[in-house]
Amino acid sequence: MGDQFEASAHLHTYTEAVDWINGLIPFGIRPGMSRIEKIMEMLQNPERRLKFIHIAGTNGKGSTCAFLTRVLLQSGFTVGTFTSPYITKFTNRFQYNGEDIPEETLLALANRLYPIVQEISVTELGSPTMFEVSTALAILYYAEECVPDIVVWETGLGGRMDVTNIVHPVVSVITNVGMDHTDILGDTVEQIAFEKAGIIKPGVPVVSCVQQPEAIEVLRKKAKECRTTMYLAGETFSYEYTGEHGPCQSFHFAGPFREYDIEIGMKGEHQIANASGAMMALEVLRQYMAFVMDEEDILKGFRETTWAGRMEEISDWPRIVLDGAHNPEGAESLRKSIERHYPHKRLNLMMGMLSNKHHESYLKHILPIVDTLILTEPDFRKKMDAAALHEIVEGLKHSYGKPDLQIIVEPDWKNALELLKSRTEADELAVVSGTLYLISDVRAALLGQTDSEKGW
Repeated sequence: MGDQFEASAHLHTYTEAVDWINGLIPFGIRPGMSRIEKIMEMLQNPERRLKFIHIAGTNGKGSTCAFLTRVLLQSGFTVGTFTSPYITKFTNRFQYNGEDIPEETLLALANRLYPIVQEISVTELGSPTMFEVSTALAILYYAEECVPDIVVWETGLGGRMDVTNIVHPVVSVITNVGMDHTDILGDTVEQIAFEKAGIIKPGVPVVSCVQQPEAIEVLRKKAKECRTTMYLAGETFSYEYTGEHGPCQSFHFAGPFREYDIEIGMKGEHQIANASGAMMALEVLRQYMAFVMDEEDILKGFRETTWAGRMEEISDWPRIVLDGAHNPEGAESLRKSIERHYPHKRLNLMMGMLSNKHHESYLKHILPIVDTLILTEPDFRKKMDAAALHEIVEGLKHSYGKPDLQIIVEPDWKNALELLKSRTEADELAVVSGTLYLISDVRAALLGQTDSEKGW
């Protein structure tokens, strides 16, 4: 960009750029489209030059993004992938063909956005947030730097008023609806479904694995208003677990156009639902949008998909599984996955949470199978104190816990991890669960990663 750009640059290093973007967090989550619309207008609306698959849902968004990305790459397409939160580095959220955005590119794009953010900040709109600036940076990266065939585009929170909703996709996916972020999205299934349904656009087909009748009705109404087709699991397409084959689990997918027997390496029946939703979205692309994908590439892509921190077996001695289940539906899926895929004599669970989650419902699902519970705290500003989490456990353990349940309170997650490792014998299973902020730190520690930057 030359000497003129360097002279006008406000940010001089990658670290400065990330610190500036993250420094916008104090402005908080401010649902609304006005600021991102203004940013895009000032950039001449680069989002209009891209094709997007827009994914919303309470759980499973990241895994669905991973399936879509891997299959499309295997099929020869160039793919942008925008996800959150990130597990290792800030650059993880902006990927092109499975590789993070280069640090120098992120720095250059942040410098392009810096004066725009400053200009908007002094208007009645107020300062753009961290996520708004990250979304704008992603759009700039894909529209002007690498120009992928398609962008796999994950919502941040909700859908209707989420800033990712600035795009007009070629297909939308709503994975499921559950009780999460109720302080922002509403405290009923119908209210949350209404927010998720906000990504449905006129004429854009939508795929969903939502199960609750009241949520389905909300989505169906929105799809009808938009005069578009909804492909619904259990109605338009179906999936059925067919067993395990070595490290993979298999299922039969039956859609309106064809059927497949698919293997995936990711554990858990919820991953079968996620893979099926991704498969239906790919079928829409193939059937109506001339995306040529051979069956061999599709099956290979699904088989080879991985996603960090989701039923991830990170160590085999002791046997440790990481899973970012942090809400009731996630806990239910975690329990079923453990029972199906990980036979064990005793289960030792380490968990840490943020302070805004439904911990009682989470614990009701998971406590019945836990032998030793280690309560700790994530290294994050919105953490829940381990002592407060302990109080909730004490109130539930007699109704939901095993008679000999052992409870350990260790606020320091590093000490908690050492306790977990030392207490897990050869025939036992250790699981670390809860907020992804905890999963990120634990994963980095177990893998010896020194550059972990975890965050939302």
